[in-house]
Amino acid sequence: MTETETERTAGFDAPPLRRLRYFHGQMLGARDFQREQDYLREKLKLRMRALLGYGVVCGLYVEPMPPDDDCPDGSDDTAATAPPHDSTASEEPEEPEEPEESIGSTGSEESAARAAADAGDGGTDGPRRRRRGPRVRITPGLAVDCDGNEVVVRGGCVVDLWKALPPDERDTDTVWVGVAYAERPVEPTRAVYNDGCADTADCEYGWTEECHVVRVTGCEPPPDERCDTCCSRCEHTVLWLARIDCVNRYEPVRADQIHLNVRRPFGRRVPTVITGLNWIHGHTYTIDEAKALLGTQDEDAGLVVRFSDGVRVDSLQPGVVEIQVIEGGSGRNASTWYMGGEFAEPTGSAEFTDCFRYRQTTRESLQDGDRVLITVRSAFLLDRCCHPVDGTHVGGRVPLIDGGSDESAECDGCVLPPSGIGPWTSGTGAGGDVFESWFFVKER
Repeated sequence: MTETETERTAGFDAPPLRRLRYFHGQMLGARDFQREQDYLREKLKLRMRALLGYGVVCGLYVEPMPPDDDCPDGSDDTAATAPPHDSTASEEPEEPEEPEESIGSTGSEESAARAAADAGDGGTDGPRRRRRGPRVRITPGLAVDCDGNEVVVRGGCVVDLWKALPPDERDTDTVWVGVAYAERPVEPTRAVYNDGCADTADCEYGWTEECHVVRVTGCEPPPDERCDTCCSRCEHTVLWLARIDCVNRYEPVRADQIHLNVRRPFGRRVPTVITGLNWIHGHTYTIDEAKALLGTQDEDAGLVVRFSDGVRVDSLQPGVVEIQVIEGGSGRNASTWYMGGEFAEPTGSAEFTDCFRYRQTTRESLQDGDRVLITVRSAFLLDRCCHPVDGTHVGGRVPLIDGGSDESAECDGCVLPPSGIGPWTSGTGAGGDVFESWFFVKER
């Protein structure tokens, strides 16, 4: 039984919905009003996750903090929105006399750096000064977790990665930062009447504040592989915002260490998109370079398209990819023709592949001034959940595979895709559509 079939046969994961029925002379207590609140909250959460999905709605970017700057004005103290041991501002026990030197690394150089940082300018009798460790700031924003809870971060918060990282996970230099929904009681209130069925404390909290907690881990979070997020709840309610590489306890975090592409965009599902090509869109190649790119004479060459996740091998059918040559020249003499080609067989007998190679199989030659138009009918490419690949070539800026030299990356304006998180990929969130790209051919 496939994953999709299992989800269809599983029961609908929703609590029983019972609302309070009022009648004349009814005796109501705190439990009744609490259950009425629960009814309304569960309805809203069910509607949110079933109709709209979950993920980051806006904001919640992870940014590096300068080593000597204090918390920005107006930012929330993380301790005000998180229980102890879930945030950087929670009270921490005294450090041992010989702490680990860094996250994921030890050595004499790190020991010297720690000693120099602790000693400061005052020597052994001077004031003890400590360098600030790796810190990042989570900007204000809104997200919805997979249970339908709204996670609001007001004013942002600063996270000390070393303090927030669990002690048993400090043997790595790669960490993940996220936020999760939380609640805490506020506003102590003295009860007027005692509960007739149980002891009542002299002072009870009168309100529940919905807040957030910051989570930092050194273990890679498991992905949500469900095809349908409507009928079942996920197991992990933390919304991961960034992966930070090469973290050192005594060095500030740089912007190039922070990778925001682990964020889940808000929606019912994460579409499969095109993440890389082996040609530069709109570039001009020589005739020999174009032949080598198309695999005209080399069976191991061809056009390569890479995806963010696996696509079904059986959906790579003839006609899905098309190469059209628009001949150069002026006036009505110019013509077009289609270049024959085929998919290279994916290695192994896998059901899915994260890239394909398509090469020319005929001997038509290119001429000076030609334009080669490449069309991928991505609506016919199905992913693991049988959804179409979201293939709209937004701005023509899908990057080169393996980060090669790409002239399109040097264009002014629109440095980041519409989501605000790079690198660029195909897709608008609607799914399907046709991926189009081209390059030009010159004799020299």
